[in-house]
Amino acid sequence: MSETPAAGIRLDKWLWQARFFKTRSLAAKVVSDGGIRVNGARVSKPATTLRLGDGLTFAQGGRVRVVIVREFGTRRGPASEAQALYEDRSPPPPDPEPPAPGADRSGRPEKKDRRALDGFKRFAP
Repeated sequence: MSETPAAGIRLDKWLWQARFFKTRSLAAKVVSDGGIRVNGARVSKPATTLRLGDGLTFAQGGRVRVVIVREFGTRRGPASEAQALYEDRSPPPPDPEPPAPGADRSGRPEKKDRRALDGFKRFAP
């Protein structure tokens, strides 16, 4: 068996090698649950053969990832090596929502705050 398959590679193995999932079994579970689309078609078998140029769409970390397969790896190497396996076409992550006003304050007002509230209450119509 050659180290670099010319025809293709298992989907779960490639997702693991490209470091999208920490374990291969976790990648297989996401594929089995139908969370991955290959070229727009939902797949549910981890052994689906992935070919060069295939487009993958899946949710990860609260955002949608869109990647194009550029290479097959021979091992699960460092992140720099894994990033060479794909082209990321994901939309930019959404901006985090600012906290609601007053969300940082919680609990009972302190004495200084209570006096300020009393001052407002005296002048209220």
